[in-house]
Amino acid sequence: MADIVTGPGSAAAKAARDRAEEEGLGLAEKRVASEEIFRGRMLHIFNDTVELPNGMPASREVIRHVGAVAVLPLTGDGQAVVERQFRYPVGKVITEIPAGKLNSSDEDRLEAAKRELREETGITADEWTDMGEFIPAAAYCDEKLTLYLARGLHYGPRDLDDDEFLNVETVPFGELVDDVMNGRIVDAKTQTAVLKAACLTGYFAKGSGDGR
Repeated sequence: MADIVTGPGSAAAKAARDRAEEEGLGLAEKRVASEEIFRGRMLHIFNDTVELPNGMPASREVIRHVGAVAVLPLTGDGQAVVERQFRYPVGKVITEIPAGKLNSSDEDRLEAAKRELREETGITADEWTDMGEFIPAAAYCDEKLTLYLARGLHYGPRDLDDDEFLNVETVPFGELVDDVMNGRIVDAKTQTAVLKAACLTGYFAKGSGDGR
């Protein structure tokens, strides 16, 4: 059975934060109109007119995204599985954890994470920990990623898409943490997942490279 662990904090504290967010603390903007200006395979771009808290109108260019998942796989001996992939928008190869978009907005996120991990790396896992939600670009995009920690790994064949080219590598978890802290890992979801996993596994308290 998959072990799903929710994020940190008490249920009461989380409920209080959720209520504050819903109320907007007097900062909420109300959508008045929305015009779709681009529809692509992955991104949909809208020009929205909103009403500000003071009643004045404003324009917001917004990217709508179906959502995504990302997985940090850890082996029993403290190794992390990462990918090396050329990212065209930034023009270079970067190191990142396995990730992918949902097939639909209502797709089960854990099942999507299992699919992406298997397709990109050939790995399946016995234990899954939900490390919470991550919003990478709230200023202009509504994309939400769910981050997972996967342990109890099993290896099999990959099933990459025709347009996917990436290398799978294992690195000591402690080395990955160091790479995040010194700026060698620049991918935001990978930075967040690695530091969350370091907290969840007690890495900082132990002061070692053992990510178990």
